[in-house]
Amino acid sequence: MTVIRQDDVIQSVADALQYISYYHPKDFIDAMHQAYLREQNPAARDAIAQILINSRMCATGHRPICQDTGIVTVFVNVGMNVRWEADMGLEDMINEGVRRAYSHPDNVLRASMLADPDGARRNTKDNTPAIIHHKIVPGDTIEIHVAAKGGGSEAKTKFAMLNPSDDVAAWVLEQVPKMGAGWCPPGMLGIGIGGTAEQAMKIAKEALLDPIDIHELQARGASNRAEELRLELFDKVNKLGIGAQGLGGLTTVLDIKVRDYPTHAANKPVAIIPNCAATRHVHFTLDGSGAASLPAPKLDDWPEIAWEAGEGVKRANLNDITPEEVKRWQPGDTVLLSGKLLTGRDAAHKRMADMLAKGEALPVDLKGRFIYYVGPVDPVGDEVVGPAGPTTATRMDKFTRTMLEQTGLLGMVGKAERGPTAIEAIRDNEAVYLMAVGGAAYLVAQAIKSSRVIAFEDLGMEAIYEFEVEDMPVTVAVDSRGESIHKLGPAKWREIIAQQS
Repeated sequence: MTVIRQDDVIQSVADALQYISYYHPKDFIDAMHQAYLREQNPAARDAIAQILINSRMCATGHRPICQDTGIVTVFVNVGMNVRWEADMGLEDMINEGVRRAYSHPDNVLRASMLADPDGARRNTKDNTPAIIHHKIVPGDTIEIHVAAKGGGSEAKTKFAMLNPSDDVAAWVLEQVPKMGAGWCPPGMLGIGIGGTAEQAMKIAKEALLDPIDIHELQARGASNRAEELRLELFDKVNKLGIGAQGLGGLTTVLDIKVRDYPTHAANKPVAIIPNCAATRHVHFTLDGSGAASLPAPKLDDWPEIAWEAGEGVKRANLNDITPEEVKRWQPGDTVLLSGKLLTGRDAAHKRMADMLAKGEALPVDLKGRFIYYVGPVDPVGDEVVGPAGPTTATRMDKFTRTMLEQTGLLGMVGKAERGPTAIEAIRDNEAVYLMAVGGAAYLVAQAIKSSRVIAFEDLGMEAIYEFEVEDMPVTVAVDSRGESIHKLGPAKWREIIAQQS
């Protein structure tokens, strides 16, 4: 009988979470590199290049791939013949591993879990509790699959209770464009069909743990309905032309995963869960011999790619930028930002909006300034800031008109598209929205030369910082006339793909 020690579980979970914070799975790197080589849209190709360069930098520097170091999800299969040497329950052991991983002094991971989610929303400080699923199975080992899932991609999850005769593929193809780019494509879609509502969600999430193998499936052909659906959706989703970061292009998904489960005769529950460009998961087995050993990948696993600004790049000094300069920018333009850049996301925007509604003065003057939607990782060593990639901009849409019209804010930087409400406010105020690449947080942080908190320090990573940036690469996503690259790009590439088919 195998004896599993409590400390081995805790240490293995902690090591796994550190490991996946800076190592992409090799299958993901290979698939992303193939997408880079195939891509014909320069903007999308540039975004994929930044993701791959960031991945290599994180692997060598052992720092997080994304500033959103995720909500931890753990799937555990416990062998029936295992005996425990422990005084903690399984969930407590796993959560202790999470606690140790996220507070590791050499690679601090951002704690994003909030207790009292519909009330005070207090940060638990250590990213616990994890979401844990476990099964008792035959055998004398424990298999654990650890994943860290970002909030931006999790927010784009879709679920429907379809009628038995409804077409699953048609429903998925209707939903994917509604997901926008906030899930940071290219990535994967996990699709769960059957069971009950919660079972469909669970198997969709679990499907994302499978290796990327769509091209092997294409070569051998489908042998069941789930595989047929994978092939159909892989082809049709990519023909939507959404592309990397929603800029338009040939690759929106690297793979489609489908799992099913028997369901009630009156039901067809279907869930879609996207996995972003910060795909992070690892599997290990405990057999009583000690903590899991996770071998470091070889540096040769990453392609050698250099990022260059290219022709036509614009440079902007944020310290003296004018509305007239902003009006000359066009959707899709690459701009290198230098100078003083403010930060602020959900909690800071809500607090500022509340203060303005009460007639109170803000602690920082936003007139003519740019604000970056980011919640950075804490720095380690001689870093001025930890990985600092953008968060999903649509969450700030409801504050946009207030910020532009009552503070004189000139520009915003974030991830993915803006909704109609924000685009109208940007157009009416002749402001601008710029997009940084989601999934390239460590690379973005290299452009930040200094950082200081200037307001709302109690909000932690959601406080207002002032960054000094140098040549921070961004794309003009919504120009001063309200033209959006996230509408123009996919429409153009959907047409190009249709002509090539």
